[in-house]
Amino acid sequence: MSNPLSPLLKPAAALYRTVVRMRNLGFEKKLFKTWKAPLPVVSIGNISAGGTGKTPLADWIINYCLSVGSEPALLSRGYGRTTKGVQLVSDGQRILLDSREAGDETSMLAARNPGIIVVVAEKRKEGVEFILKRFGTRMPSLIILDDAFQHRQIARDLDIVIINAAEPYCNARMLPEGRLREPLGNIRRAGLIVLNKITDRNAADAIACDLKKTGIPVVLAKTEAGELVPFGEDAGERNMNGIRAFAFAGIGSPEGFLGSLKEKGIQVEAHRFFRDHEPYSGDKLLPILLEAEKKGLSLVTTEKDYFRLLGEHELTATLSVLPCYYLKISTRFLEGEEILASMLNKVIFS
Repeated sequence: MSNPLSPLLKPAAALYRTVVRMRNLGFEKKLFKTWKAPLPVVSIGNISAGGTGKTPLADWIINYCLSVGSEPALLSRGYGRTTKGVQLVSDGQRILLDSREAGDETSMLAARNPGIIVVVAEKRKEGVEFILKRFGTRMPSLIILDDAFQHRQIARDLDIVIINAAEPYCNARMLPEGRLREPLGNIRRAGLIVLNKITDRNAADAIACDLKKTGIPVVLAKTEAGELVPFGEDAGERNMNGIRAFAFAGIGSPEGFLGSLKEKGIQVEAHRFFRDHEPYSGDKLLPILLEAEKKGLSLVTTEKDYFRLLGEHELTATLSVLPCYYLKISTRFLEGEEILASMLNKVIFS
């Protein structure tokens, strides 16, 4: 879909492209320094803004590392958080910050993986240095950098880039006109491409064929809907088929969320979406609550939004007058899981 503001945004996009090109050239010509951490580093990132399924893939990678005896630490920027600088979200024994202080995605990954160290920092090098100093006697086996493809100040042993197969990325434009963070050709810096959120296998195979021309291995995956969990309860198998719902979320790709609810047999009779990581307030949620109550609908949101709401106790108390659920999601590989596992093993055991 074309952007009606495209003519107005083209100059800004052209300027942004130039700045990105000059910055990358600075790293390639060694004008900007890249720091090598004393631990192995795996980066997970995007070439476009939002909506690629990065968080469930990060969760899969964390769990894979743990399954082979490695103890990773997660380092994220912590988008949407109210704090600044380096912050310890979890020391691997208890979670120390709420979602407002840590960011929704980071809080979600810390809660899913309570045994790992989780740190947020705008400057990733400072975050790594904090981990090295703070956990010198309990050093993690490797560092997982979340959303760091453009963060080139730290060298990485494996650079994973995720592409959303459900979007016509070949027609994408640079920010702010489009969603590209940098030109598509820069994907050649990656060590592995994950073509994610696949809904049409034939179309995905065609995209993968083009991507493989870069010489970079390509893995095919989809973001799969899991349990629908009531607020405040643990996950578990429940028959939620036929629930009439008002869906709401602040995410990068709301269409995928609606598709996942449909897969689970949820009847979405109304929906409202906000910008990715947008803070919630009573002004935003009260109209949703009133409409859902009038129509006799349950409220359904994403797991990420659930964790964002956890930091807002008054809002969650207000919502509790209606049945509220969040949808868990995970990554399922369609092709090439063994390639990713092999590359991770090489980093972990080298």
